[in-house]
Amino acid sequence: MTRLTYHLTPLEWWDGAPADQPLGAPSLEAEGFIHCTDGAAAMVATANRHYRDDPRPFVVLTVDLDGIASRWRVDDPSGIYPHVFGAIDRAAIVGVVPAPRDPDGRFLPFD
Repeated sequence: MTRLTYHLTPLEWWDGAPADQPLGAPSLEAEGFIHCTDGAAAMVATANRHYRDDPRPFVVLTVDLDGIASRWRVDDPSGIYPHVFGAIDRAAIVGVVPAPRDPDGRFLPFD
């Protein structure tokens, strides 16, 4: 079974993470979970809401939640923001694409 979601991360974080280890995130240490978003349009809206003013390049990871060993759950009423309570297994990352932006920093559709 496949349960896909997206995780947005700065390119420098993605490039700097050891490729032979599960992927963590700053939010895992700070908040106890990794943020994800279901749906490409919702991912773009989330990126613009939280990171539009951050000039760094970002990538969007497609994650198969059924392929991770860490516990995860959806806590929000809309049901589109999974929280992963641990690292994301590398084999569960099934896609990585640049997060395109316009000259003003607005994130654009990536799918």
